[in-house]
Amino acid sequence: MRLFSFLFVAALAAPANAQTGSLFTMTNDATANEVVVFARASDGSLAETYRIATGGRGSGAGLGSQGALVRTDDGLHLLAVNAGSNDLSVFAISDGLVLELREIEPSMGTMPTSVSARGDLVYVLNAGGTNNVSGFRLSNLGDLTPIAGSTTLLSAASTAPAQVEISPTGGRVVVTERATNKIDLFEIDANGKLGMRVENASTGATPFGFAYAKRGVLVVSEAFGGAPGLSAMSTYRTRDDETLSNISASVGTLQSAACWVVLTRDFRFAYTSNTGSGSITGYSMTRDGVLQRLDASGVTGSTGPGSGPLDMAFSNGDGFLYSLNSDGTLSSFAVESDGKLTALGTVVGLARGMAGLVAR
Repeated sequence: MRLFSFLFVAALAAPANAQTGSLFTMTNDATANEVVVFARASDGSLAETYRIATGGRGSGAGLGSQGALVRTDDGLHLLAVNAGSNDLSVFAISDGLVLELREIEPSMGTMPTSVSARGDLVYVLNAGGTNNVSGFRLSNLGDLTPIAGSTTLLSAASTAPAQVEISPTGGRVVVTERATNKIDLFEIDANGKLGMRVENASTGATPFGFAYAKRGVLVVSEAFGGAPGLSAMSTYRTRDDETLSNISASVGTLQSAACWVVLTRDFRFAYTSNTGSGSITGYSMTRDGVLQRLDASGVTGSTGPGSGPLDMAFSNGDGFLYSLNSDGTLSSFAVESDGKLTALGTVVGLARGMAGLVAR
């Protein structure tokens, strides 16, 4: 493990009293990956404040994953994948905006593209070479320690995996496999190791991003290989034996290439970004996980033709929704009480190939 203590103090682009939140994303640059830090004003507008090196290298192109950048539950650390140098970076967060690079740790595989943190447990998804997931313990100081014997293979050598996530209870790890149309569930034992892989067939083709709602409900997007107009979202209930039972089956977005998924904190609304259509589709969701599209057209928000929306994140509670787009833009929306989205503006001039989005 390699420990660092580099502190970057930001000079905010906006007056201090205007900054009420922050947003983080990554350049994913193949030479020197960086975290890009934005200050959020009370009206939802963003101002880039500084960039800080992860100490690793990105892939230089889109990662095709959800969760490339995550914040820990306690809000004290930010974890970033370095897909080009096969490692993870850990930053300490202070004042909601100031990052300090604490450590760079090998990912125990190649091309890490997604990471999840729950309590002191961290799992990373390695999408290159022979696909695997590997576990770590994260200390209060930001020190990552590999869990011996935790590296576990996916269902095949190359599955085009999209996301890893530790369940809210910390009892299981979930991985979506796009190429095999499978959703893998693993039980986590007391030592942080994974039990036997339980493979579940996805209701729709190309399962991609997902998020947990209440009562073990899993909300999963389905890209259907990017086929025009065929994208969908499904919900499942997770059983104690790591199998899934379907609740809502492939409720269509009527858009193309649904990928990233976010849920409001009260779990009343779910959203997926349609990379192939330049749009975001919103759904209402019952407490039992039944989905209903908010808009007949499937377009709850538009990021623009050719924009290629990728990661999404909420800030200010659920007041604002942000979308990182593959054309080098960042779209902002206000979230209305009925779940509808009102466009606020767009940040332009970012690099293509960026990845990951975290907001507060």
